[in-house]
Amino acid sequence: MKPTALVAGNWKMNGLAASRAELEALGRFVESGADADCDILICPPFTLVGSFAAAAPETIKIGAQDCHANKSGAHTGDVSAEMLRDAGASHVIVGHSERRADHGETSEQVRAKAEAVHGEGMVAIVCVGETEAERDAGDTLAVVLDQVAKSVPGAATPKDTVVAYEPVWAIGTGRTPTVGDVAEVHTAIRGALVTRFGDIGAGFSLLYGGSVKPANAAELMAADNVNGALVGGASLKASDFNGIIEAYRK
Repeated sequence: MKPTALVAGNWKMNGLAASRAELEALGRFVESGADADCDILICPPFTLVGSFAAAAPETIKIGAQDCHANKSGAHTGDVSAEMLRDAGASHVIVGHSERRADHGETSEQVRAKAEAVHGEGMVAIVCVGETEAERDAGDTLAVVLDQVAKSVPGAATPKDTVVAYEPVWAIGTGRTPTVGDVAEVHTAIRGALVTRFGDIGAGFSLLYGGSVKPANAAELMAADNVNGALVGGASLKASDFNGIIEAYRK
């Protein structure tokens, strides 16, 4: 099974109702440009998921940036996977490094969230990645593969799970690993998935994230075992995000 390429935009805590204009502009770019050999996803803040899902063209999927592991209950301020599906989401990001760092989320909690996403028939984008200190200590592969082992559910399949590698030190800093560095980590993740899941492990989509921009997208997307991108700041402007999608246009 060949992995499906995906270019996903994580808007983080950015976006108001007026930001729908960027979604509409992206739709025009996608419609007027050459067909891209990838799926396209925007994950706005919770407040925009419903309106974006209602407004998005068929060529653009809408997802969310997190969810609670429980279906409902006394969890003030949280949003369940069921609520997100009801709002029109098709994907949910879980385990982003900012959630792990800012909210102390463990890989076990990330796995529970991914299972909740699967339970609602959506795709979980499971994020993994090392800090600068871990990289400098030579622990990149050990850290990342431990996160993959503990965060990806045992019943995961390529249809309901995407793994996104984001070196924490490269997110929003303008720094990026070399293509060789990215390929090394992605190839190690691929090997771990094949070892764990057998032949279907070759079918999981592996995204790279961390200061992806139009200028470096084509080179990064061509790296071994890279099947797309999880894009932060560059996804907020339709023109920039479209420039990254260009890497998948023939």
